Amino acid sequence: MSDAPSPAAPALERRLTLLPATALNMANMIGVGPFITIPLLMSALGGPQSLLGWLVAVVITLPDALIWSELGAALPGSGGTYRWLREGFGAQTWGRLMAFLFLWQFMLSGPMEIASGYIGIAQYLDYLWPGMTLPGGGLSLQGGVLVVALGLLNIALLCRRIGGIGKLMVVLWVGVMLTVAVVLVGGLLHFDSAKAFDFPPNPWAFSSGFLLGLGAAARIGIYDFLGYYDICYLGDEVKDPGRTIPRAVITSLVVVAALYVGINLSINGVISWREFVPAEKHPEIANFIGSIFVERLWGKTAASVFTLMVVWTGIGSVCALLLGYSRIPYAAANDRTFFAVFGRVHPRGNFPHVAIVALGLLAVLASFVSLGVVIDTLIAARILIQFVGQIVALRLLRKHAPNLPRPYRVWLYPLPLFVAGLGWLLVFATTPADVIAFALGALALGAGGYFAWAKVTAKWPFAADTRAE
Repeated sequence: MSDAPSPAAPALERRLTLLPATALNMANMIGVGPFITIPLLMSALGGPQSLLGWLVAVVITLPDALIWSELGAALPGSGGTYRWLREGFGAQTWGRLMAFLFLWQFMLSGPMEIASGYIGIAQYLDYLWPGMTLPGGGLSLQGGVLVVALGLLNIALLCRRIGGIGKLMVVLWVGVMLTVAVVLVGGLLHFDSAKAFDFPPNPWAFSSGFLLGLGAAARIGIYDFLGYYDICYLGDEVKDPGRTIPRAVITSLVVVAALYVGINLSINGVISWREFVPAEKHPEIANFIGSIFVERLWGKTAASVFTLMVVWTGIGSVCALLLGYSRIPYAAANDRTFFAVFGRVHPRGNFPHVAIVALGLLAVLASFVSLGVVIDTLIAARILIQFVGQIVALRLLRKHAPNLPRPYRVWLYPLPLFVAGLGWLLVFATTPADVIAFALGALALGAGGYFAWAKVTAKWPFAADTRAE
């Protein structure tokens, strides 16, 4: 890490309008998510009552989307959360620590989220070419080779001007919507309510096990919704960000939440949950449940085509993720709080090529961890610093920067802040103890790393005069 001034980078191009911005978010959110997590969701509570987890996820993410919208419209710029935490908590005091901790956890959670897409793609290709995954979970040798190839392809697709990427996102989004349409139409034409609402005995019996299962279902639901804010990381490249960002964030979340309920009901109305729960004992269905769904309706050939469509949606998702996330270390490097090399911009394409390549390679490495561990870890790692931290940052900005231009304001403020904050803390509290311990340990290690670096470089809180920083 260097605090020396980095060379001034060329300004990024403001080319993204509402359509590509919304397409970016939706491609990120849908991807392979619903097609790999439905078995995990149904396993959380052992039946259709697991859909309650998605309802909890909506109750948390919808007010959270309002928070992202206000911050993204008021402080549009590359990096999103990184910038908001630093400005909200004090650019030269606590904001330095919070921004550092966000970067610290992001270098773990960001690549893991991208990796979950690669894992999902490999699972679905296992339907066409068995042997991509191992019987007990994880990638085989050929699955690992596939993930490496996908990772390199993703990097290559994003190493270009933002205008071209905007068009690419729209094309990928069209493929995503076609895939979703196949499932929704198939479910509508062949829906069996007896299968979809086949509840086990005493499905709503409250207990500690039910609460933990609901927390697990909510984490899966939240994972499925992640990405409604992706456009916020590209604020420097959005036209009219004060209007475009809130519209893209809120629209994408509402539309995708409705689509997810439809996808889940469609598949569960054709394939009984009893055939694939618990998911780890039924990989022959759970690993590519969407393909099995189409096979039962229209045969093997149609299922093979659908599998390739799911792969298409997965590529759209990982492209959107890597595009948005690459701007975070780029912004931090230009702020002189991260390695200066991440601030480099391609001389001809005006894109942060070093950040794209570095995060892309980290995502490939993270793909060799099991999907369940990836989901739990990336959610837990983000809650305290990113999601809860942003809520506090918005409140501090309202208090200490009342004159900051706010093209969009949180509706019913401050109620959404309270609802989202309480929801995030409840999700964190119901996370497996070992994952909580890992997240808190990583956070403590990051704090220690920051203070050691600050001591050596005479930065806050060890600077003689923070105003001189």
